[in-house]
Amino acid sequence: MHLIGTVVRFIVSALVLMFVGYLVPGFGVMNFWSALVAAVVIALLGWGMEALFGRRISPYGRGIIGFISGAIVLYVAQLFVPGLRVTILGALLASLVIGIIDLFVPTEFRKRTD
Repeated sequence: MHLIGTVVRFIVSALVLMFVGYLVPGFGVMNFWSALVAAVVIALLGWGMEALFGRRISPYGRGIIGFISGAIVLYVAQLFVPGLRVTILGALLASLVIGIIDLFVPTEFRKRTD
């Protein structure tokens, strides 16, 4: 992937996190820079989780396992990102909303099976 594509992906991810922070109670991002750092940290935590447990457990996986691992990644990310505040319920709701948004905003991680 090219550098510009990566930068655009993180900017879009930061905007999605800010939108989710506006919608979901218990999930808050203070400003764009916190959201941008959170996007990078969430990507790294997701990559680490996938490296440890395999593709099936990754936040990019489908189903309940991907949903729960996504919530865990969001909750743990607050430990590394100043300006990100997440409750357990907020992480679960945010994971659900981000999963729904991901249906409409395709990512490179999703592979076509058809």
